[in-house]
Amino acid sequence: MNLRDVTVIEHVEVQGGYRLLVMDAPDIAAQVQPGQFIHLQIPDLRDALLRRPFSIYNAENNRLSVLYKGVGVGTRWMADLKPGDPLSVMGPLGHGFPIAEAGGYPVLVAGGYGMAALYIAARESRQKGTAFFGGASAGDILCVPEFEALGWEVRVTTEDGSLGMKGIVTDAMDEWLAQNRPEGEPEYFVCGPSGMLKAVGERAMKAGTKAWISLDNNMCCGVGACLTCVQKIRTADGAWEWQRACREGPVFECREVIWDGEESVEHRTSNIEHRTKS
Repeated sequence: MNLRDVTVIEHVEVQGGYRLLVMDAPDIAAQVQPGQFIHLQIPDLRDALLRRPFSIYNAENNRLSVLYKGVGVGTRWMADLKPGDPLSVMGPLGHGFPIAEAGGYPVLVAGGYGMAALYIAARESRQKGTAFFGGASAGDILCVPEFEALGWEVRVTTEDGSLGMKGIVTDAMDEWLAQNRPEGEPEYFVCGPSGMLKAVGERAMKAGTKAWISLDNNMCCGVGACLTCVQKIRTADGAWEWQRACREGPVFECREVIWDGEESVEHRTSNIEHRTKS
């Protein structure tokens, strides 16, 4: 983990309130793995003392990029950042996506701006597959040309039908699976709201395939100390333990995750206690 002072290089609105923030951050950019995140400090904002987590969209040529939307006090304040402004960034953090298995067929599934966390995974994948992007409306669908330029087929779903297929992203995925026989077993890489993560995971488990899901748990410290982001995770011995989305995650294989309200084994391990001291 690195704590570094970085400099804003570029900060532009992409569409619909979504913004791209590009920073000069060579020490961090050189270490980034697909699906990791950074914790960014909002300077001079007394009402936002805690850092904010952001999925890393891209990291190359000493540059670090994030895509975000102004939805709260901190992110709305960030809209005023301009080239040359200094920022304090902690990262890269967390365990991200693995590289797709050889011989399989990678499938990306993103809800909202979850596609931002999947770009590096798409770029690093040895095989190109199909990407499903879902959002409320056309303004929520980002980065389609960028993913297509990497060699991916992109299928879009919007809830209001303003772009692509009308419905939710799993509708498009289900239709595609019913009509296509991909070369190799599908392997899913998923980022978005929890309901979508669970839905894709359930489909993967039913089909006997893997789904790597990036949990959307709330985070405070970003380094595993506060335990705000803990999640029930199955263990190899049939028990379960609390693990931290910011430290052991945010990416887990879908079979590991025990969702709220889901029946699980009655006993658990207590590894979280010694993990917090690591």
